[in-house]
Amino acid sequence: MAENRASGHEGAEEAEEVIDAEVVEAEEGYGEGVPCWVDAQLADVEAGKRFYGELFGWTFEGAYGSSVWARLAGEPVASLAPKIDGRMPTVWTVSFATPDAVALGRRITAAGGQLVMAPFPVGDLGVAALAADPEGAVFGLWQPGRLRGFGRRHQPGTFVWAQLYTRDIAAANAFYGGLFHDALFGAGARPDFGRADVTDVFPAEYPPHFLIHFRVTGLDDALGAVQRLGGRVQAPPFETSYGRVAVVTDNQGASFALLQR
Repeated sequence: MAENRASGHEGAEEAEEVIDAEVVEAEEGYGEGVPCWVDAQLADVEAGKRFYGELFGWTFEGAYGSSVWARLAGEPVASLAPKIDGRMPTVWTVSFATPDAVALGRRITAAGGQLVMAPFPVGDLGVAALAADPEGAVFGLWQPGRLRGFGRRHQPGTFVWAQLYTRDIAAANAFYGGLFHDALFGAGARPDFGRADVTDVFPAEYPPHFLIHFRVTGLDDALGAVQRLGGRVQAPPFETSYGRVAVVTDNQGASFALLQR
């Protein structure tokens, strides 16, 4: 099944070091290439608030424009936004941190990717952009301003992993390794971004894409809650190198994964 093509870590002492490092990152900002934010584009934000509020215990408040921030224990963990065009996909998108979205955008296009949406300011929160890799998998860029990124992650009810499902793992490693070498392969790197073949989990006709994982304490209970709230199970639980995973959709069709570890 789906495997991580990046280093992992185990052990209580290392776990404590990870928690300490995450506190520093949340306060001082995330290094380039580290997943630092996730957002959902939905047809009905109010329905999304009910679904995710019940599933993860999130609370919500107005953010920028018509989007809302999701918070857990008072810390920002995600955002929900209304689709500006009904033809747009209902989808979760992961954004990678960068100190310079314009410069990173140039590197992306030079490496064979494309800018779907050029860098643009999001008030005083930061600068955002949307890009696609050479196979068409879409991801975001975030140059922090007032919003550094996740205030809380890797804990139940928050982002814990991003998996790229691709048709060419070697090419994906070359592309993202070139962009984000230190975050993925540098000394002391603890990446939460893996690569796997699309057919490990999805039908062969599925396009390459990122799948965002949220951590849960009890996977079976969480799957029951998803279905009770109007979502569905796309892929039943399977084992990976980074935990036990199931792929689901919310009550509007946005896909994401639940991860128990």
